[in-house]
Amino acid sequence: MPVHDWTKVYSGMFHDFHQSWTIRIKDALNSSGLPSGMTALVEQKMGSKEPDLLTVDQWAPRDDDASYGGGLATMAPPSTRVVRKSSKEFYSDLANRIVVKHRLGRTVAVIEIVSPGNKDSKRAFKEFVDKSLQFITSGVHLLVVDLFPPTKRDPHGVHRVIWDEFEDEDELFEFPEGKDRILASYNSGREKAAYVEPIAIGDAMRDMPLYLSDSYYVPVPLEAAYQTTWSMMQKEMQEYVKSGELPKPGEM
Repeated sequence: MPVHDWTKVYSGMFHDFHQSWTIRIKDALNSSGLPSGMTALVEQKMGSKEPDLLTVDQWAPRDDDASYGGGLATMAPPSTRVVRKSSKEFYSDLANRIVVKHRLGRTVAVIEIVSPGNKDSKRAFKEFVDKSLQFITSGVHLLVVDLFPPTKRDPHGVHRVIWDEFEDEDELFEFPEGKDRILASYNSGREKAAYVEPIAIGDAMRDMPLYLSDSYYVPVPLEAAYQTTWSMMQKEMQEYVKSGELPKPGEM
């Protein structure tokens, strides 16, 4: 199922899709992706009043920890295209994020799906970037999924804004020709790393790594969850997303 152009529809439509998509990603991780002792939870963001998840102690498992059985990937680093080392705001505030917790309640990783409201104002965008930086610098691994085009606040994409805070690179990230959406996974270990996959409208999303420690990650089935969520939409709403035109009265 190709990625759709969600800029054609009003923010509430993507908000509804976003909510269902996060639930299906969470269910996929819990059913077969995560090792024993870890759980993926959907937590609703509460805008500037949300509780600070980063006050929880981080879990730093040993390489020989027996709880890493089942579902954990220990293969070579993911082969993403780019690897680097070293009313709209209302929907942004209500959006879900997926949080992976150890059985002791410690936050290990977070999945953020960017909504239109995250980029709609200077304040909202700063809050999103600041929270992303807090996760990474506090040892919480992060996966950012951005299916929206760059704005004046992120002309080179949200990944470059985040990564510029960590590394002053000679080669700054630029979108490849024809691709202006982004999937970015951040390893927040001792050596920070970013695994970035630029995509375009019409592309299928690859499974992206979600790190659970410095050297362990699980693949997140973004595409499969997206397909399932899309298949559950009414056909009239699918046509609205594709065309950007609301059904006429009597057509629904």
